[in-house]
Amino acid sequence: MRLRVAGAVLLAGSACVHLSLYLTGYQSIPTIGWLFLLQFAVGFVLAAGALVTYSRMAAAAGAAFALSTLSAYLLAVRIGLFGFREIRTRAGIAAGLIEVAAFATLALAAMASESARGATGAAEGAAGRASLTARVRAWMQAAASMVIVAVGAVSVLALALFGVAVADAASPPPAAAAGARVTLKTAKVGGATVLTNASGRTLYWFDLDTSTTSRCTGTCAAYWPPVSGTPVAGPGVTGRLGTIDRPGGGVQATYDGHPLYTYIGDDGPDQAQGNDLDLNGGLWYEVSVSR
Repeated sequence: MRLRVAGAVLLAGSACVHLSLYLTGYQSIPTIGWLFLLQFAVGFVLAAGALVTYSRMAAAAGAAFALSTLSAYLLAVRIGLFGFREIRTRAGIAAGLIEVAAFATLALAAMASESARGATGAAEGAAGRASLTARVRAWMQAAASMVIVAVGAVSVLALALFGVAVADAASPPPAAAAGARVTLKTAKVGGATVLTNASGRTLYWFDLDTSTTSRCTGTCAAYWPPVSGTPVAGPGVTGRLGTIDRPGGGVQATYDGHPLYTYIGDDGPDQAQGNDLDLNGGLWYEVSVSR
């Protein structure tokens, strides 16, 4: 009973984290947004099922769902998911730990229910086959073995979560060295002519910035790495170029008064996954270039 209640509460907690992230910006991310909303809905349904029923299937379904949610998070951190690359955040780490705990408690609840059912059946049919004491002893040994396996599996999952999160954690790029230059170019992306860096990655501007100040720092700058250095116009670049001082030091390139950024969700050139996203407190747009 206690395992089921604890597992249901943890699963509901994971759902609440995903709802909070959905409402604070993730709803605008293609595919990822509605998946976060779906995770919230399914998580609460499974939590209620585990809480109000004695079905081992309900507990097992909740455990599997927690594990699948954790797997999706690790995939998004390591290689990206549906064009979105996640970074290490406190909310993400908290949700991951909650999902590990939810998996552990619900999986144990499912096994305990099955073991109890098996023990009851054994006791009812014990007459003429074996003593009740021997059956109970065998059940206890089997249950202990399952607990050991479950604890080991949870430990591996927890280590994997932290290992992947730390190894792949994105961080704001270092400030450009004095005199560093960055070449700006143009390219056709999705039918529009946009500004790119020398590698062909689409550049973005943030609607909360001003012509002299970047409001994207800390975790935001890990999602949207600032373009560091003094900009140099390449072919087709005709706008007004400049720089601003970054919080904490260094300079950031600007174009027509907009501080410039790349987006971690773009895997390479000819992509603009970050265009028109409502993320990190404001809207993001690709830098359009008039030709």
